[in-house]
This record gives sequence, structure tokens and C-alpha cells, in this order.
Amino acid sequence: MESELDRYLERLASVLGHADRRAGLRDYCRGLMLPIHRKSVEPLAAHIEPQRVRAKHQSLHHFVAKSAWSDAAVLREVRAVVQPVLGLEHGAYWIIDDTGLPKQGRHSVGVARQYCGQLGKTENCQVAVSLSLASDAGSLPIQWRLYLPETWTSDPARRAKAGVPETLAFATKTDIALAQVEQALAEGVPRGVVLADPAYGDSAAFRDRLSEWGLSYAVGVRAATAVWLPDSAPAMPAPGAGRGRARTRLHRNPEQPPVSLKELAQSLPEHAWQTVAWREGTNGTLQSRFAAVRVQAAHGGTPRAQEWALIEWPEGDAEPLKYFLCSLPADTPLERLVHVSKMRWRIERDYRELKQEFGLGQYEGRNWRGVHHHATLCIAAYGFLLWQRLSRSDKKKFARPQAPVLPESYRPRGSRANATACAGLDCHAAADAGTTNCPHPASLPMLRAGEE
Repeated sequence: MESELDRYLERLASVLGHADRRAGLRDYCRGLMLPIHRKSVEPLAAHIEPQRVRAKHQSLHHFVAKSAWSDAAVLREVRAVVQPVLGLEHGAYWIIDDTGLPKQGRHSVGVARQYCGQLGKTENCQVAVSLSLASDAGSLPIQWRLYLPETWTSDPARRAKAGVPETLAFATKTDIALAQVEQALAEGVPRGVVLADPAYGDSAAFRDRLSEWGLSYAVGVRAATAVWLPDSAPAMPAPGAGRGRARTRLHRNPEQPPVSLKELAQSLPEHAWQTVAWREGTNGTLQSRFAAVRVQAAHGGTPRAQEWALIEWPEGDAEPLKYFLCSLPADTPLERLVHVSKMRWRIERDYRELKQEFGLGQYEGRNWRGVHHHATLCIAAYGFLLWQRLSRSDKKKFARPQAPVLPESYRPRGSRANATACAGLDCHAAADAGTTNCPHPASLPMLRAGEE
């Protein structure tokens, strides 16, 4: 098994550009797989080479924060390994999502007060947008990029200090997501149904671009999204006669305005609703009530193709829970619409494991390159374990590398044992890193007393 990990890491290291970077990738990924409490650079160095912590810390820090290797090249190699075992021939999905990484202070690149899904509220954090390749068997993030608020992109001094590329302009999360989809198409990634939550799906321009690329989608939208039913949709413009610009605007009937999806749901008869189960969850079968109606989105005055409006309204709830627009074929069964729309759960599982098991949110550096390199290496470590799980016929759990025992003399930087008499006066002293982003510390392997 160890030789399989060696071969995997050697394959990833082959795209780094310089041979002296190979040891950094191997050690960093191995460290991310260790059952240790913190996975920022110093704890990784301490457990990889306990007798040479300072030297190892410097080399790993240089590799992740300064070395100019390509995140895209490494992620392509990870995908090349995992993709064949995903079973995409039975159904492929491209999942777009963003995730928040809580942070203190204001100097970490991209940090700002913004909505953080991990905390469920607006808080000081970084936010990254990702694209995952998924199937019924598993999923893997294949692109990952930090979102920079305008407060960052419009501040040259702040950008320069954090190493933000000079050519990088402000882009919305939707812009970033579309760029990731376009890149995946250019790289020949097997096409899949695009899945996204209402933050992306509610944008008509986002859905239109996917359609232009020939991609189907099943995206969340908000209750206020306006649609026409087939019998009330506006008429197509009549062909123009003679000279002049061809007519493209729809002819609306003022007596039949579009309705919101919430209004549509409330107008449906009882027999329109069916209970559908979509998968087995931890506590039993997941199921709910759904209805699907062919509609035409009412955005602007240009003609739009019919698509599915899928609505979830759990039994006993006062109002509908979720709404989706799906561009799957008109003959798609309700069960299939539900199954596809609910596949977004895989990205939630991915991020939970990347944060809790691989330290995605525990990088303590502040610059653009370091944050992206750390995320890439977390995905690489995660990708290996996913590949093992899907490819091994014996289905035995991969034995992850074990952390060596630290010497008694080791103390992490900033610990009380190494603090000066005036450390309490330092206004820049870091908060206790031992509890950051760790909602269940007791369930994870802990470091020795006094360690980070």
C-alpha cells in the first residue's frame, strides 16, 4: 500500500517543474494524512522530522508559500488518477459551490466580513469557489480559487503585500464558476449535469451560458423566480416583413402575467405531489414530497426554452422548502429529476472531510500562492484516499501514515514555554490555534500537552 502512495505522489511531483520540489510535495501530502490535531506548516514539519523541526518548517514553508509551481497542473494529475474509477459512464455531474474559511484579522488574502457557510452567518472569513467532478460513487474538487472582494481588488498596496497577481481583476463568484466550467471544457473533462445552489442558479446569465456550452443543469433558484406555464407563455414574435431589424421580443398577454415559483407551488393540486426517496442517509432513507412542472423562465423579453421547475414541499410544512430549474429532457421521470438535483450533497461531504481530516482551513499563511498551494495539496491527499476507496477490490480501509512521537523538548512557536516575559503585551499575539475551526476536538487525535 505504501508503494501505491509513493507512486501516486511521484506522479504528482513530476509536474512541479523542479526536482527539488518533489520532497516538499511528498512530505506535505503525507503530513496532511497524519492523524494530528493541527495541519498548518509547523505541526506538519514537527511530525515529519521531529529532530529537525526548524529546518523542515523552513523548507515546507518555502514549498507551499513561495515556490512557483502550478496548482492547475497538480489538480489535473489528481483528476487523471481518480477520474477512471468514478464510474462516470453511469452518470456525471459538475458541482459548483463555495466554502468559507473563518479567519482572524484582516491581512490573510481575501479575508473580509462575508457570509460563511461553515458558521451559517456573516463573519470574518475567506471564501473559495470550486468545481467538483462527481458520480454516484464519489466526487473530487478539480478546480479551486479564492474569491477576492472588491475591497481587496481595489487596494494595490494590500494586493501587493499578499502576492495577488497583478493581472487579477475583480470577479464575482458566478464569474469565477463560469471560468472554471470553461476551463474544464477546454481540458476535455467528461461532461456532466451542472449542479449549483441559488447563489448561482438564480442568475439567468449563468444558466444561459451553460446552455450555450451545451451543458444541462439542475440548479437551485429562489421562491420569487418568475416563470410562465406552457398555456400562458407569451407568443413568439411574428416574422418581420420587408426591411428593418427582425423582431425578437416576446408578445406578452397582460391578462396572463408570469407567476413566482412559490405561487406556482401553492396553485398545484394535491395529486401533483409525490413522495420520492433519493438515497440512504445516516439515519435512514431520505425522502420528501416533490412536484415537477414544465415552465419557461420569465427573464427579460427574449424567448427561452421550456425546462423543468422542480419543487420540494415536505409533508406538514407550511410552505415549500426548495426550488430548482432543470434543463433535463421533457421525458425525464420525477425520480430522476430528484436524484440529479439532490446530488449536491457530495460537495458538502467533500468539504467536511477536507476541513476536518485534511486541514483545509488550517493554513496560517497570508499570501495568495500559499493559500492555493495548501488547498491543492489537501485535495491531492484527499484524492488519493478516494482513489483507494473506489479502486480496491477488497474494500479494506487504507492504513494512513502514523505520526511519529515528538521529542520532549519540542515546543511550538508561540507556546507559553517559549514566550518572553512581555509576551502578554504583544498586541499581535495570535489566538489559540488549537481550537480554531475544530468543532469536535475531542473526536480527533490530539497533540501532546503544550503543543499547537
